[in-house]
Amino acid sequence: MDSNRGRIAALALASAGVATILVGHWMMAFWVPDEAEQGVVQRIFYVHVPAAWTTFLAVGIAALASGAYLWLEDERADAAAVAAAEGGLIFGAIMLISGPLWGRIAWGTYWTWEPRLTLTLLLWFTYLGYFLVRGSVADPRRGKRFAAVVAVIGALNIPLIHVSVEMFRSLHPGPVVIKPEGPTLHPDMLVTLMTFLAGFTMLFLGLFILRYAVERLHRRGSAGGAAEAAGALI
Repeated sequence: MDSNRGRIAALALASAGVATILVGHWMMAFWVPDEAEQGVVQRIFYVHVPAAWTTFLAVGIAALASGAYLWLEDERADAAAVAAAEGGLIFGAIMLISGPLWGRIAWGTYWTWEPRLTLTLLLWFTYLGYFLVRGSVADPRRGKRFAAVVAVIGALNIPLIHVSVEMFRSLHPGPVVIKPEGPTLHPDMLVTLMTFLAGFTMLFLGLFILRYAVERLHRRGSAGGAAEAAGALI
């Protein structure tokens, strides 16, 4: 019963996230004003920034769960890490696609090897490597532990991505929300951004819970099948 309630809650959370994102798209298309310098192309910002935030949230959860698995070797922690890492790849792909589309108009090129973009791409490939490592070792336990180390090390990239704009010369714009003096966005732009942030976060958390539940069920089924096969051999 509790499992069913959890899945229902996760579906409700994901659905609320989708509904909020749809509201955000209406705000982006019809309500929020154009940015003074970039015009309509700046509206990609409302998808790109929340996708980046959600990617970092997913990576952070994956790293924490991986650290717990390395310490406790609890399968629940590894299942949570897998679910979060998959979310990180999906939302990271949205971030890496929307960013160059914005950059093509703002900078005149889809890609430039400036620090933040390079570090972000490295983060995405690190978590792609997380899944490659899991399947590249014959011993599943060792594969999980190696992958957990990759997840923890990969997450160390997040602080570097955050400060890279200020530490190095960069085309990437600096922060406009998280600043000591407060946000410098137009109030309507800030509300629209917060709407997308809420929607992306709810969508990710709902999908994360559902994916975790599926992963746990899969592992229980695999363990049951292995036990049945062992009993048959005996």
